[in-house]
Parts: sequence; C-alpha cells; structure tokens
Amino acid sequence: MTEIKKEQFEYQGIPVSYHKVGSGPPLLILHGWGSSSRVMLPVARTLSDIRTCYVPDLPGFGETPPPGIAWGITEYTEFTRVFTREVIGESTDVLAHSFGGRIVLKWAGTEASADDLDPVIPGNESQNEHQEELKKIIITGGAGMKPKRSFSYYRRRCTASILKAPFVLLPNALKIKANEWLRNTSLWKSLGSSDYQKLDGVMRETFVRSVSEHLEYCLPRISHEVLLLWGKEDEATPWYQAERMEKGLKNGALVGIDRAGHYAFLDQPDRFQRIARAFLIHDNA
Repeated sequence: MTEIKKEQFEYQGIPVSYHKVGSGPPLLILHGWGSSSRVMLPVARTLSDIRTCYVPDLPGFGETPPPGIAWGITEYTEFTRVFTREVIGESTDVLAHSFGGRIVLKWAGTEASADDLDPVIPGNESQNEHQEELKKIIITGGAGMKPKRSFSYYRRRCTASILKAPFVLLPNALKIKANEWLRNTSLWKSLGSSDYQKLDGVMRETFVRSVSEHLEYCLPRISHEVLLLWGKEDEATPWYQAERMEKGLKNGALVGIDRAGHYAFLDQPDRFQRIARAFLIHDNA
C-alpha cells in the first residue's frame, strides 16, 4: 500500500496538518464542513497511483486549530491559494467535497475574473500567479448554491427578529453586549441548524459567514473544466443544486451516482473513483 505521509505547514501562525500520498501530477483534495482530511483519505488512496494527493485539514477542522478571528469563504480561499503555491508548488487539479466546493467556486471565479480584468504583462509574476493555480476541478456534493427555504426556516428567522427587537434602541455598546448575551442563550442556539448548534466561539461566526455567501455569481466566470460528481440521494446538497451549478458553468458536466448520498465517494467508492480517474487522466497524461 502507498505510504501516507503526515506533514505540517504554517499559515498565519496556524500549524496546518495535511496528508500527502501518491505520485504523479498534484491533486488537492478539500474536505467538507465538520469533516477532516481523514474522511477524504480513502479517495486519495484510490487515486494515488495517478496523482500526488495533498489532503489538508482546513483551519478549524481535524488537527488544524481554528483561526484567531472568524473567517469567511474569502479567507479560506486565500489559505488554499497559499497552500497551493507554497506546499504543492505548481498548478493543481482539485477535488472538493461540500464546504470545499464553496472554496473552489470562489477560487476559480476570482481567478477567472482577475484574468478578465487585466492584460497579461510578461515578467509580472505577482499578476500572473493566480492564472496558473487551478487546472481541472471535481466537485462532489458541493455547497454554495442558494437553497430552497422551508416554512420552518422563515419561522426561525421571524423568531430571531422578534428576540432581537428589544435591543434596537439601545446605545451601540449595550446593543453589542445584549446581542452577545442573546447568542449564548439556549433559545437562540435552538434556532440555528444542527451544525450551528454544535459550534461556539470563532467557528460559529465562521459558519455563519460561510453559509451566508451564495456563489451563483462565480459560475459564469469559471472557464475551467468542472466535473460535478453527485450522489443522486444527496439530502445535504440536493440534486437541484447540482443542476443549477451545471447550468451556470461554461464548461461543466454533471454525473449522478445512484444509491449514493452526500458522501458519494464513500457510498459508491468504486464507481466514484472510476469516473474521477477517467476525468483526471483524459488529455492530462
């Protein structure tokens, strides 16, 4: 069996843990929210004969501590870019799951928009560096599309507004303290999703900032080849979101996997790796 190496990289004072396995061109693998590199290692192993797989624990997950302040998708995207430049050291294919899909959509979208805004100036490395970061992209169970909202969602929003209403007229300093107290009450926490309720401190605010940004605006900016490899029974990021993503991409293709949910690469590992492998090696040998 191919040896899996566990290594560390420092980013803004954060000791980032990551795994490296395989040989060949690089493949960066990004895990989902509440997950870690270990969940993604099975797919890394299956592709390790054709790719050198880099699988980091994103800040705040697995063995990597959280950042000192709340992050959003922009901060996670910048982290991923720096990891690619300083650890991988060359342009890379990417396989992203769930929350990792948010990162790669923002990454590819801003990379493309940077290309569109400015002409290429030979010798200007700082300007050209983003143009060479990303190659092929696989997104599985990717988040980032605005979900359809249920009645219970709007009921929770209304309740939250009512709870915050008494603090509106308070001086700003008192308002901040009152809202902080409210956010720590069991009633307020019960209004959040199950993911939100499990969190506290900086990662709770990071979660709010991350899920509040919808990334449809990035799709038309992305010119990369994108394979959307989706479990047809995915309830966390349902099939309609995959269809919306495919429709918005210039060069995207959606492939569904039967009898698979949000973790299609674990539910149907053989089928998943065969499709991913074919996509990665085509015209990329």
